Amino acid sequence: MKSILLIGQSNMAGRGYTNEVEPILDERILMLRNGRWQMMEEPIHNDRAVAGIGPAASLAKLWLDAHPNETIGLIPCADGGTSIEDWAPDGVLTRHAISEATFAQETSEIIGILWHQGESDSLNQRYQTYAEKLNTLIHHFRTTLNIPETPFVMGLLPDFLGKTAFGQSAIEYEEINAEIKRVAREQDHCYYVTAQGLTSNPDAIHIDAISQRVFGVRYYAAFSNKANVVNPVAEESQIDTVLYKQEYTKNEQMYKLVSQFSKNEISYETFVNEMRVLQ
Repeated sequence: MKSILLIGQSNMAGRGYTNEVEPILDERILMLRNGRWQMMEEPIHNDRAVAGIGPAASLAKLWLDAHPNETIGLIPCADGGTSIEDWAPDGVLTRHAISEATFAQETSEIIGILWHQGESDSLNQRYQTYAEKLNTLIHHFRTTLNIPETPFVMGLLPDFLGKTAFGQSAIEYEEINAEIKRVAREQDHCYYVTAQGLTSNPDAIHIDAISQRVFGVRYYAAFSNKANVVNPVAEESQIDTVLYKQEYTKNEQMYKLVSQFSKNEISYETFVNEMRVLQ
């Protein structure tokens, strides 16, 4: 089994509204929760009650398309509102992520680390020390987990920041992006992903669900091609075809029914009747 570590702040944890996109459901995509690999269901993270759609599910689905006989697990460790300083090697977030990743290594091989962070550092000239701290973080994760050549893929910050609502304080996002690009140049096996054209929730700081699906496609392009994604990729125009299944396995259908019933989206009678059909 392969796995991918997810770290950063809220746009990696996901804040896209779950009702704005179709679910990505595949019994070969798992997530680590409470020490167990469970079938993935979004939101993957539970860092906040408002957790929603992030980029990881798109990447996982595309990776499975290229590796149909494999299983992939997602290790959710991102935390909303955090700064690069919060991800210092001796910090709680990093220690927790290392702990989760080490646990995951007992049953899987970590093949990638996805990073999206920087909104909290896009002010007060914090960009001046950003690259140094990010380089330290990357080295620490790779060394501690003994994965020196594992791809580290970093999302750039979107250009809707620095204007209105909660995003208006992130006025130095372009400077942060320049530092992320510098890290990609300086570090082997590190790649960045453009946020060009991505759109936000009404709060003007969180990437909306549709754009998170797109972002995940770009993350996969960088991961699979081992190259920076400087411009939008062709697969974005085919998202409805490449990300969403036309047919689900019996296990996936049963999982979906359990989820719908537990969320009071269907009645008990409907749940029982449809379960009988599947069995």
